[in-house]
Amino acid sequence: MKIGIITRNEYGWSSSQLREAMEKRNIASVFFRFAQLVARVHYDPQASVSFGEINILEDLSALITRPIGRGSLEEIIFRMNLLHRLERLGMLIINPPLSIERSADKYHTLCLLEEHDLPVPRTAVTESSEEALECFQELGGDVVIKPLFGSRGIGSTRVSDPDIATRIFRAVSFYHGILYLQEFVPHGVSDIRAFVIGDHVVASMYRVAETWKTNVSLGAKPVSTKLTSELESLAVRAAKIIGCKMAGVDILEGPNGPIIVELNSQPGWRGLQSVTKINIADEIVEFVLSEIKA
Repeated sequence: MKIGIITRNEYGWSSSQLREAMEKRNIASVFFRFAQLVARVHYDPQASVSFGEINILEDLSALITRPIGRGSLEEIIFRMNLLHRLERLGMLIINPPLSIERSADKYHTLCLLEEHDLPVPRTAVTESSEEALECFQELGGDVVIKPLFGSRGIGSTRVSDPDIATRIFRAVSFYHGILYLQEFVPHGVSDIRAFVIGDHVVASMYRVAETWKTNVSLGAKPVSTKLTSELESLAVRAAKIIGCKMAGVDILEGPNGPIIVELNSQPGWRGLQSVTKINIADEIVEFVLSEIKA
């Protein structure tokens, strides 16, 4: 059996963890980047995507997608269409391409969660700086402006001054960006990351910071925690709504109860692994094997 891992860096920490988990089970792993793939149309359908001498559909039992990575609009669309093509031809892909597309767009994610009655923060999205200023007041004059696409807290800014808001909104609008405004929810200096695989949360942690930004990549400290059944159910439901078989779900404990602020379909787990005895890579590989057998 061979399992493919699409990743930007096969020697990165998460990739190395997956390799070790597979080696323990005598499973061969094949690492490659999207740029190394060749897609073909009007050939034998089974030869539609290859990596060197490897025929993806015939030689691999499953694909694990790590971060899709940065790219031009053409590159990203091609990568996603390639994954959709492989899935239509029977390849098991974790996560499924539709879930990656949904979760990459913060607006789309929150819409789907709200439509299924999950708690999310009040959020306004617009292309207009003037409308954004109106929404700034609607949201209490204290908002977090985030990039529509992106993760790890990079580019997220808390704004509570109308003059600063005006300058930021106009600058984003001038460069044809989308203004994604979220009400600031008081949550101290911590939030929850729940790592969902299949039907359960395999591990979770508080991310404790010195500021309102709680990303481990920005210096927050991971602290192990056991979720209540309510929070675990919330995280699992969110992942299922988006279509993820594996997800990192971020939950704030606000003054009016827990709310889901983001969902990552390609989460890293280095920080979480440092505070749990559960081997997360083992759990991922075991889940992939169960999906292959199913």
